[in-house]
Amino acid sequence: MDRYGTDVLKTDWRTPRRGRAQDLEAERGLVVEDVETGWVGAVVRVEKAGGMQVVHLEDRRGKVRGFPLGPGFLVDGKPVVLTPPTAERRAQVAAAKQAASRTASGSVRVSGQPARVASGSRIWVEGRHDAELVEKVWGDDLRVEGVVVEMLDGVDDLSAMIRQFAPTRDRRLGILVDHLVPGTKESRIVAEAARVSPYVKILGHPYVDVWQSIKPARLGLDAWPVIERGRSWKHGVLEALGWPHETQADVGLGWKKMLSTVRSYSDLEPTLLASVEELIDFVTVPPE
Repeated sequence: MDRYGTDVLKTDWRTPRRGRAQDLEAERGLVVEDVETGWVGAVVRVEKAGGMQVVHLEDRRGKVRGFPLGPGFLVDGKPVVLTPPTAERRAQVAAAKQAASRTASGSVRVSGQPARVASGSRIWVEGRHDAELVEKVWGDDLRVEGVVVEMLDGVDDLSAMIRQFAPTRDRRLGILVDHLVPGTKESRIVAEAARVSPYVKILGHPYVDVWQSIKPARLGLDAWPVIERGRSWKHGVLEALGWPHETQADVGLGWKKMLSTVRSYSDLEPTLLASVEELIDFVTVPPE
């Protein structure tokens, strides 16, 4: 018999009664207890706040409290050190990679291919703001196809401009017109211009200005403001938004702010999307 028993120094004699804490990912739904307060709840999210990571726990009554991520928790009575949910992080990375594989228009991004030399086909749009919006959402696609977007100062002489361009089967012309609704001056001009050539397609959107093609929710609105007749629509909208609106510079800055809210095609109204996509398809159709 060993009269002195086992050698306690050969064991982890400092081990706490409940055992040593083990690292555990704070995955959504994991039920844990905060040792200090006794709060028991399921993990609902992990986020950074005040320079530290915080885990939010929801108890059985639906109340949520935040605690610093790390040691000081129990799971089934055993101590754990909560760590960031790497599985969720991997999913976030995968989602980010998936998003990066798509252009702003939703098309599959073509990697490693330089922009094609410009083809003869063109897309005309009314004004700088229209051109900048089309570039932001469809620019990658158009560069791959070699299609150039050009600005129009207006559509009053549209038929003459089409004749000067002289579209052909392999040199097509697509035109996007603002405020194209039945009974307007624009609708009459477009009807005449469309007869000039079978290799021109003219489409439009019903909005007073291309600004309205941005979903109002992107600006924190339920709907675009209604501006009384006889007043500059853009200046009126900026004033309704509480933004500077007195000068043309204010208009330009306001538009830049609006454009920055557009992340992809999902931030635009379907009417504009359909028109632009159809025009791109038309001017990129291979010659018969």
